[in-house]
Amino acid sequence: MTQLSTSQWTVDEARRTASMTAAYGAPWLFAFTLTLGATAVASFFLPMEIAVLVALFQGGVALPLAFTLERKLGSGPMAADHPLRSLSIQLAMVQSLALPAAIMMYSVNPALVPATFAAIGGAHFLPYVWLHRTKIYLALAIAIAFGSWAIMIIGGEVAWRGVLIWWPLCLGIGGIVLLAKYRKESVVA
Repeated sequence: MTQLSTSQWTVDEARRTASMTAAYGAPWLFAFTLTLGATAVASFFLPMEIAVLVALFQGGVALPLAFTLERKLGSGPMAADHPLRSLSIQLAMVQSLALPAAIMMYSVNPALVPATFAAIGGAHFLPYVWLHRTKIYLALAIAIAFGSWAIMIIGGEVAWRGVLIWWPLCLGIGGIVLLAKYRKESVVA
């Protein structure tokens, strides 16, 4: 972390340090890979209605896991006076505002919940293209959001489990690529 005061930070320096403290967000992708992957496995043993509810609320486990992984993999906690701290928090939590839409979808057609929630989760990656200065998040947004709906369109209502497999697969690959980027840049810095 640099020794700049808040008033001396450039936008690029703030973005760079935010990315480094968070290891480009790779720990978050790994946490959700684990919880969504576990949900996908559980979906083979649970009724669809229960499995999609688990998918909706697995973030309750992923969130503390992500914070733990970020502390272990990142360069350290973001400074309390970091100029992008509040924005980073808002970006991380914005998809929770769309949770009611996924819950409403449950009452209409539970089979569409994973694709709906994946589209919301995928779209929430778009601001990270700017924050972390990488198009990896654009690729994730497109792959997760459109890929999930493509799976549903091609496979029909029985394809909901395919979305639960696709989504963490994308997150895991994205996490590996972002962690490699972080490690490469942290060696240079």
